[in-house]
Amino acid sequence: MNKDKPIERKDYLKPLSREHHHGLLLCWKIRTGFTKGISPERIKAYADWFYKTYLLPHFEAEEKYVFPVLGNESDLIIKATEEHRQLTDLFSDNAEIENSLKNIQTKLEDHIRFEERVLFNEIQNSATEEEIELMQKIHSNDKFIENTSDEFWKN
Repeated sequence: MNKDKPIERKDYLKPLSREHHHGLLLCWKIRTGFTKGISPERIKAYADWFYKTYLLPHFEAEEKYVFPVLGNESDLIIKATEEHRQLTDLFSDNAEIENSLKNIQTKLEDHIRFEERVLFNEIQNSATEEEIELMQKIHSNDKFIENTSDEFWKN
């Protein structure tokens, strides 16, 4: 198997995969912010906006429409759901902001890679026509609108 070959994503999962791309960009922005010496509070303000605007609805859509394909007892679903909870806890931590942001950056990136490389492939292999129809109804925010109030990663 050629590891350089892109994964073929079915149309009904493409909106969620595009959202994953923006999640990876969040990780890059956090990393870039720290590299440039940006205050953790500025980075956190952007990360919180991203979480509330895009990531939380993304988690909810996956848990409601995608994860049921494999069932709550699936080890893959248990792992993904637990990672959602861990990430939510990290975004909620306002005490250790710098540490939380660094953990968000690594854990979110790992989580997205897991979903894209493992979980979504299993979903594609297992989904019934009825489940595919439900996933096609996900009202995913296909158009990402950047928060330009503080583009700290461009400093």
